Amino acid sequence: MRKRIALAATAALAVVISVFVAVQPAQAAAGFTVSNGRLYDANGNEFVMRGVSHAHTWYQSQTSSFANIKALGANTVRVVLATGDQWAKNDTADVANVVSLCKANKLICVLEAHDTTGYGEAGAAVSLDKAVDYWLSIKSALVGQEKYVIVNIGNEPYGNNAATVANWATDTANAVKRLRANGFEHTIMVDAPNWGQDWSFTMRDNAAAVFAADPQKNTVFSIHMYGVFDTAAEINDYLNRFISAKLPIVVGEFGFNHSDGNPDEDTIMATTTSQRIGYLGWSWSGNGGGVEYLDMVTNFNPAQLTSWGDRIFNGANGIRATSREASVYGGGTSSPSPSRSSASPSSSPSPSSSPSPSSVPGGCKVTYTVVGQWPGGFQGEVKISSTAAVNGWNLKWNFANGQALNQAWGATYAQSGAAVTATNVSYTASIPAGGSVSFGFLSSWNGTNAAPGAFALNGRTCS
Repeated sequence: MRKRIALAATAALAVVISVFVAVQPAQAAAGFTVSNGRLYDANGNEFVMRGVSHAHTWYQSQTSSFANIKALGANTVRVVLATGDQWAKNDTADVANVVSLCKANKLICVLEAHDTTGYGEAGAAVSLDKAVDYWLSIKSALVGQEKYVIVNIGNEPYGNNAATVANWATDTANAVKRLRANGFEHTIMVDAPNWGQDWSFTMRDNAAAVFAADPQKNTVFSIHMYGVFDTAAEINDYLNRFISAKLPIVVGEFGFNHSDGNPDEDTIMATTTSQRIGYLGWSWSGNGGGVEYLDMVTNFNPAQLTSWGDRIFNGANGIRATSREASVYGGGTSSPSPSRSSASPSSSPSPSSSPSPSSVPGGCKVTYTVVGQWPGGFQGEVKISSTAAVNGWNLKWNFANGQALNQAWGATYAQSGAAVTATNVSYTASIPAGGSVSFGFLSSWNGTNAAPGAFALNGRTCS
């Protein structure tokens, strides 16, 4: 994301037909690894990033942001660092503290050097080679942290200058090889040129060669999606080419709006969910230069979610619904269960209320859980299990105490008085035989918050 700099005019997308070469990557050291186009944590479990960027280098006192981002359900935080070329350097001690904050809050740390932003077009930006100098200078804070840290070499390392963009593949491959030669065994993330948006398709058409140049075959590619990606066709085509080539791709930044156009964030989030691709939204708080609307919370206050923050954390295909904690922290296999609701992030959740499900006529069962509760509101989760395959569903129940839903993810809902009908969305439509799906919601309550006594799935009683 370009901060404090006006975006240059975005050139028209060229129609380029390319063929990727599928590369079977090797396993690297005891940290994150890449295999067959997917990212795996140190326990060998697939890991899909769900998180946001945090502008640490400009707001170093906001250390509570790590806990607040985690509390809203994220499994990853992308941390802005400075090399000392454009902004004051984040030194070894500071980076070590950032890593400790990530680990304390069970977040995967994606650390990025920001001073490369717009190289070749932005006058003060520095090269990827200078970014490697920075990583080598703080190496002691990172070695041994491969289970928890991914190194994003340089943010948006080229602007739109065609002469410098042409060097992206060579310079990126050399940067990766130089880090490897100096003992970095981390998964390395590399950003696209064209202010991260790759409208020239330079990264897309050279990704296989860059991946092959990594001696450990442990490189992940990051595309930033703003105004260039304003249609579903563009988003799906770009991401699917990487999937088809078995090359690892993440949406390393995106927003709901931008000065260069209006990105299709709904498709970005839906496609990444259906294709198991990571995403990292921009950004937690503190934006300037005319893009303040990209703040997810106001003044770093998690109790003041903006509309963008509410969308990315609580909306369809949002972080709460799709994030899984990395298994190196003990998570990674269960449904997400963030400890606080966006309606009251500063409130402590009450103990869960979880009636024990039982088998019922119709071969379905429902587990209803109060994940967190605070005065006047609560967060719920519903798990639907079925002995027979289901393709498309609605679930009906009645609240007993006047509870009223005000938001849901993983399902749409309608409520009339006490009667609620929840209906699948695209990515929760299918329940395999013997399988289950889950959805979540926010609701108000007053006085008593009893669990519903009965549920009906497509008209058949479950409990």
